Amino acid sequence: MRTTIDLPDTQRARLLALAAERGEKGFSGIVQEALEKYFEEQRQREEALRRARAVHGTLSDEEAEALEEHVKDLRRSWR
Repeated sequence: MRTTIDLPDTQRARLLALAAERGEKGFSGIVQEALEKYFEEQRQREEALRRARAVHGTLSDEEAEALEEHVKDLRRSWR
């Protein structure tokens, strides 16, 4: 499917240069790759948030404080 997008001249030039380096005539393939990568990163972020929400509240206050102290100790000794 064809569509029109507005790009700054600098981005268009970089896309054309990259396409030429790859031996491609246009930059549609590069834009498709970039969109797929973006969509996958969004999916991963949403999945991470879903998992985080699923465990929210599973630690008692005491367990949470102990874990926080342990993390602080690890960070202090990281050097």
